[in-house]
Amino acid sequence: MHANLCIYYLKKLLFFLLSVFILSLVVFYAARLAPGDPLVSYYGERSEKLTPAERAQAEERLGLHDPLHTQYFRWLSNALRGDFGMSYKYKMNVLDVIGMRLGNTLLLGGTGFLLIFTLSPALGILCARFEDRPLDRLLCKVGSLSSCIPEFWLSLVLILIFSVWLHVLPSSGAYAAGKAHDWSSRITHLLLPLAVVVLSHLWYYAYMIRNKLMEEIRANYVLLAKVKGLGKRQVLLRHCLRNMMPSYLSMMAIAVPHILGGTYVVETVFSYPGLGALSYESARYQDYHLLMALCLLSGAAVMLCSMLAQAVNERIDPRVQSGGGTEVEHLG
Repeated sequence: MHANLCIYYLKKLLFFLLSVFILSLVVFYAARLAPGDPLVSYYGERSEKLTPAERAQAEERLGLHDPLHTQYFRWLSNALRGDFGMSYKYKMNVLDVIGMRLGNTLLLGGTGFLLIFTLSPALGILCARFEDRPLDRLLCKVGSLSSCIPEFWLSLVLILIFSVWLHVLPSSGAYAAGKAHDWSSRITHLLLPLAVVVLSHLWYYAYMIRNKLMEEIRANYVLLAKVKGLGKRQVLLRHCLRNMMPSYLSMMAIAVPHILGGTYVVETVFSYPGLGALSYESARYQDYHLLMALCLLSGAAVMLCSMLAQAVNERIDPRVQSGGGTEVEHLG
């Protein structure tokens, strides 16, 4: 039994490492072959004034003259030792640059994640409790409308209303100048991006929970519970909700990359100094080392969460086989 378990987790680890390796190859070659000049990121406007000899010397110093496969294996060798290179734009180790922005993304994405998975079960239960009644139909229509609005468009609308017209909330940044440690300033700057993150994802998961509860309500054991005299509310909370917990936990795991992607978009629109805005900058200015580290970090998070979702399902519900997907994965 233990041997089979070790083999299972070893296969998972090898699959994860192979996926990360393939991702690094794709990102490396796509970034290098994309049009643009990485020296603009390193030298700024001075790059336009470089002579051909100075440009060739700069490219040689940065290792950009070597063949692409040589550049890749040099980067891979350094990365395996924990050295992901220096950011062309910030002239710092890329891990230090990411570390400066990581907290802001965790604050925005983490708070959004907690709110979504606190409110979505409440909405799903409410809709299931009042199935096909006016409240359920109203929530379904409003939720469907909110989930169909693109995040960037919703961000612009909120900026227009609350920042341009009403002047009550800031339109960009994570805090006011010189107030990095002022939590009131941070909360004020967080409200609009957080509202977009939550509104863009809330109904998606609430609707999945609603539908799963509706399936449970129509199961045979619910009919038996009703025959025994239990009311719909009691059956819903005591039995149906408990039986859908494996699916709910899988949703939470799968939602991490989903919400993370939405957070990246929101950060870019609001100029919120997190990993999303940093990813956009690194791609725009061809800051190769920074782009590689960010893509690998995001990709590894997506793969780990997908693997975690499957592991949680298998642990809680033995009927789920390791080779099969879950209903939530198909819905997502």
